[in-house]
Amino acid sequence: MFLFILRRLAIAIPTLLLVSILVFGLLKLLPGDPAIALAGEERDPAVIDFLRHKYMLDQPLYTQYVHWLWGILQGDFGLSIRTKLPIGEMILEKLPVTIQLSVMAMILALVIGIPAGVIAALKRGTPVDYGVSILGLAGLSVPSFWLGIMLILAFAVRLGWLPSGGYVGLFDSPLDNLRYMLMPSIVLGTAASAIVMRHTRSSMLQTLRQDYVRTARAKGLKERIVVIRHVLRNGLIPVVTVSSLHFGELLSGAVLTEQVFGIPGFGKMVVDGVFGRDYAVVQAVVLCSSAMFLLLNLFADIAYVILSPRLRG
Repeated sequence: MFLFILRRLAIAIPTLLLVSILVFGLLKLLPGDPAIALAGEERDPAVIDFLRHKYMLDQPLYTQYVHWLWGILQGDFGLSIRTKLPIGEMILEKLPVTIQLSVMAMILALVIGIPAGVIAALKRGTPVDYGVSILGLAGLSVPSFWLGIMLILAFAVRLGWLPSGGYVGLFDSPLDNLRYMLMPSIVLGTAASAIVMRHTRSSMLQTLRQDYVRTARAKGLKERIVVIRHVLRNGLIPVVTVSSLHFGELLSGAVLTEQVFGIPGFGKMVVDGVFGRDYAVVQAVVLCSSAMFLLLNLFADIAYVILSPRLRG
């Protein structure tokens, strides 16, 4: 297992380095000059030159990249051009919010998606299967911002059960935090549960046709034991992949959902960085998101080995 993890890390580190080069280079291709944007309406040339020198914008790209990468390796993401705050502190402030939202959404997706997919596969061709498939298709088709607005109108405006938006820290007031995060997690979890359900159903149907499943049934094992021990364990391997990738997408920032509900997470941070031409913030957010994707893929690979030991070779 240790060598298996080392091999995956040997692949992940060069990948992350390549991502850092692409992120840094592509952002430099965006139109506009941050120094001009920061200089104000007067745009004094002396001020513009000072800002360019201060943020190393007058240096060659490779010099800027090496300086930026060396700072990141030391844990220094630099200062935000727009807020003048350390980007590392901004990430530590925003990331837990998005992590909590993503975890709640994925728990909802797994709790709903996996049982629904299993039931649909076991009841293939019945009204139950068709009903679950229709609900899954609806979950994929409904835009997240529209669903969020509808939930706000129903539960915040008309019923008054939940707040329409905002955020309260988990440790400040756990109950209020749950009330503020419930609707956004439902919005994100709806699409995620539909994806998990469809892949669970497809994987279960393929596994049910395997020879070892027929052998287990021929031995007289109860259907419940066959499904849990033989079908579900092997059928969950593709679901692990889908869940880890989708969880990575959520961690990258559910931009629309966070904007609709006014949640100060990763998504809002990167949107503010793009519109404010705050390249350092955008670079840091994208690099952190890529690192989380790679880390989740590593966890998925480890889960493969746990679920199916024959993959260790």
